[in-house]
Formats: sequence, C-alpha cells, structure tokens
Amino acid sequence: MKHIVQTFISYYKPYKKVFFFDLFCATIISIIDLAFPQVLNYLNKTLYLSSSTYIMNHLLLLAIILLLAYIIRALCKYYVSAQGHIMGAQMERDMRKDLFDKYEALSFKYYDQNNTGEMMSKLISDLFDISEFAHHGPENIFISVIKIIGSFVLLFYVHVPLTLLLMIVTLGMVIFSFTQNKKMQESFMDNRRKIGGINASLQDTLAGIRGVKSFANEDIEREKFKVSNEKFMASKRRNYHAMGSFQSGNNFFQGLLYVTILIGGGYFIAQGTLEAVSLATYALYINIFVAPIEVLVEFTEMLQKGYSGFKRFMEVMDTPIDI
Repeated sequence: MKHIVQTFISYYKPYKKVFFFDLFCATIISIIDLAFPQVLNYLNKTLYLSSSTYIMNHLLLLAIILLLAYIIRALCKYYVSAQGHIMGAQMERDMRKDLFDKYEALSFKYYDQNNTGEMMSKLISDLFDISEFAHHGPENIFISVIKIIGSFVLLFYVHVPLTLLLMIVTLGMVIFSFTQNKKMQESFMDNRRKIGGINASLQDTLAGIRGVKSFANEDIEREKFKVSNEKFMASKRRNYHAMGSFQSGNNFFQGLLYVTILIGGGYFIAQGTLEAVSLATYALYINIFVAPIEVLVEFTEMLQKGYSGFKRFMEVMDTPIDI
C-alpha cells in the first residue's frame, strides 16, 4: 500500500506548481461562494433598509465589487477546469509511456500467461480513471471540506440552534449517502470485471478469427460473446438500481433540509430568537454545502476506480523482467 501511494505521488512531482496553484484557485472559488450569502444577509440588515436615495448611491460600488469578485472566480474556474485537466492528462501520458516501456521489456512468458485484451485495458481505460482521480480527487476533497466546514461555521454566527438541527439532518444524509454508495461501488467493481470478460472474449475471437471461420464456429463464438454481454447487462442493471436509490434518497434529504429551515426557522422566529431575513441565508447555504457532500460521496467511487486502476498498473510495473 505504501509503495503504491509513494509511486502515485511521484507522478505529481513534475507538475507540483500547477497542482498547488490549482488548489489555490479552488480556495478562491470556495471563499467567494461562501461569502455571497453573508453579503446578502448583511445587505438585508443594512443597505436595503436605508432610504431609496442612499441605496441608489451605493449600488454602483456594490456592482463593481461583486463583478470583480465573479471575474476572479471565473478566471480561477477556467484554470481549474483547463489546466487541472491538462495536468491529469500529462500524468496519464507519463504513466502510459512507463507502462508501454514495461510491456516492451517483458518476456514472451508474460504474454503467454496474460490476455492481450486485459493488457490493453490497463493501458487505456485504467489510466484514464487514474488521471481523472489524480486531478479531481485532491481538488474535490479540498473544495468540499472548505465549503462544508465554512458553511456551518458561518451559520453558527447566524443562529446556533437552527444550525445544529441542520447538522443533524446533514449527518443523516452523509450516513445514508456513504452506505448507499458502498453498494454502488460493489456493482461498479462487478461492472469492471464483466467488461474485462467482454474484452477478453472479444480479443480471443478476433485474434483467432481465421480458425473460427475455417471451422464454421461463428455460432459458438456468438453464444460465448452473448453470455459475457448479458452478464455485463445484468451488472449494469444492478448498478442503475443502486444509483436510483442513491439519488432519490439524497433528494429526500435535501428536501428535509428545506423543511427544517421553514419549520425550525418559523419556530425560532416565533420565539423571537431569529430574524426572518436570515432564512434566506440558510436557504443559500444549503445549495452550497449539499453539492460538496454529493461530491465527497462520489469521490469514494472515483477513489475506488483510480486505486484499482493504479493497483493493476503497479502489478505490471512490479513484474520482474526475465533476463
């Protein structure tokens, strides 16, 4: 495990400046997103309660500040989306080169014992999953943690009891999401095995197509391919059922968060401990921290894809070369 992690991190070294600036841009995006509800809450309690003349005199300055903030956010988003993905693709390129060089150095014995379709899968689809994880993994964790923690810290300054109620519902959402996502991971791994079976069956058939046609075995090969293809379809069906449960459950908890705000907020307004304008702030923060929760949950799937792919990559790279 330690060897796999150290080797994976080594592929970041040529691009560490890009990586850290990517995280810096992700931080700027998160800060601007977290600031907007607070700005709205502040304006509702100050500027928007002033006279019309006073409001009109300050709207231009407010527009300039907000416009600059969102221009900066757009530039940061461009860097994260473009340069971050380029970094992932460059790492994928480096890994593919190393893997191809390793294939070139391996003996005939290795090729006799391993399926060509599986080797191609390691060279193409596995490395794509690894590159997606290499870019999105650290960035998603970083942004999600900042937004979730930042949202609740700022909401505690608005109203502690209502924020605690939201935290309880959010915790239930997190537990449900991770439990359901585990089922999705299991079905995904089954999909990976089944598609590997399809690749192997297809490679065997196409590599020996002359023999198949010579002995008129097309029907036999069709039946073999049909079996592996149907197994893959059954696995995908289980995967989509799990996905449907996951998404519907998450939508229910999101609705429950809004219900908590309306009912809990109404109660605290009646008690005189919460101002009505503050409910808008809570509604905005729900949109900010619910998305990162979903990203963190989906990250476990990305981690599973990336780790399993890199593990298969390392199995080849660690194979001894016969002299």
